[in-house]
Amino acid sequence: MSAVRANGNPPTVAIVNLGCAKNVVDAEEMLGVLAEQGYALTTDLSHADAIIVNTCGFIASAKEESLHAIRDALRWKRRRGAKVIVAGCLSQRYGQKLLEQVPEVDALIGVGQMARIHEVVGQALSAEQPLIEQTPPQHRWARTGTRVLSTAPWSAYLKISEGCDHKCTFCAIPSFRGAHVSKPLERVLAEAEDLARRGVREVNLIAQDSTQYGLDLYGKQMLPHLLRELSRLGAFRWIRVLYCYPSRVTEEFIETLANTPNVLPYVDVPLQHADDEILRAMRRPPGRERYLQLIRRLREAHPDMTIRSTFIVGFPGETERHFANLLSFLEEAQLDRAGAFVFSPEEDTPAQKMPEQVPPRVANERYHRLMRLQQQISLRRHRAWVGRELEVLVEAPHPKQKHLWVARSFRDAPEVDGTVLVRARAARPGEFLTVRVTDATPYDLIADNTLSLPVITRQKEEVSP
Repeated sequence: MSAVRANGNPPTVAIVNLGCAKNVVDAEEMLGVLAEQGYALTTDLSHADAIIVNTCGFIASAKEESLHAIRDALRWKRRRGAKVIVAGCLSQRYGQKLLEQVPEVDALIGVGQMARIHEVVGQALSAEQPLIEQTPPQHRWARTGTRVLSTAPWSAYLKISEGCDHKCTFCAIPSFRGAHVSKPLERVLAEAEDLARRGVREVNLIAQDSTQYGLDLYGKQMLPHLLRELSRLGAFRWIRVLYCYPSRVTEEFIETLANTPNVLPYVDVPLQHADDEILRAMRRPPGRERYLQLIRRLREAHPDMTIRSTFIVGFPGETERHFANLLSFLEEAQLDRAGAFVFSPEEDTPAQKMPEQVPPRVANERYHRLMRLQQQISLRRHRAWVGRELEVLVEAPHPKQKHLWVARSFRDAPEVDGTVLVRARAARPGEFLTVRVTDATPYDLIADNTLSLPVITRQKEEVSP
């Protein structure tokens, strides 16, 4: 159990979470364990006896953001004696080196420690010397039902695996997240049932590589089977998959996306580049023609399949010719969504030491050119929806305009995609509505509520085992 303060009340703990959706789940699991062990939870750092900073260590900008958050937490240590615990990717990656930058930290723990976070907090509250735990990444799945959801009550992330086996030359994630480990199928389904009991209507499956799910435990890719099992539960209106590796998108997976009730025709497949020479240097699966073929297969399977991707510009050795090939690929592919990152030379990665590093000025200029082009493409894709009906999930009233609501469609993953702005006299957050699209922007759709129309759902079909 947790320590008790002099006034008899339990210690109060706050978590500052940074980074991707996978970190969101880690933070929610830590909150659940702490609550179960008798700690009080708060979002107000000024009232916390212990502050956990769950860090991201993916790229340089994420590291800087994490360090800024740690230093903010340390201000509360100096003001009122709060203990500061640093968890997650940055502490796993740097350990003692991180403590040299922020020596006032009371504890450092790496990834996969969610199930014992109460022990770490208890030791930090009672110890005078910093607690440092830097062990190889360990994936201990938290007990089902312990998570404290931090997302909207109708939407949640469901982590199906951890770690990554790919050897991309630009990425350090395998070094601090470890090898790929799947969560057993029965545990995933039990967690899904728990989320459904709590009122979750949209579940978003996440992993470093969702398409590798099950390969280590069952000897084959089990994502299609998992999606069919989640569909059979009949509990979720929307089931979405994020983080798919391009060479592992199989025909079975495509068919499952296209034809399984409540599984959304949406695929997030980070391609990273489209020039074959750059893809080889990245150690990514080639190449341009296969990617175009994949996109054709997805759209042939479902005409409204939404495809999003991400790309890296300014990778070492990228010439204007390589970049032009990427732009021409985007023109031909006509992706619904695409984002980009400027290459970041990460420590202890092969790409950091490659010759012909692209000057930051050139890389930034290419980033803006790519995003301008993709805005035009996304606008064309969006305009094709004008005049059509669409099911949306209402999230909140617009902060400035009356009778305008912020919603998302099946085409919009939380946090990373756009929204649908809905004109409606009355709506409730968490409600599904049928709307008619009236206008489009590069990122968002504009729509009117059409209450007289039935909600659009796909025809139920028999699902083969």
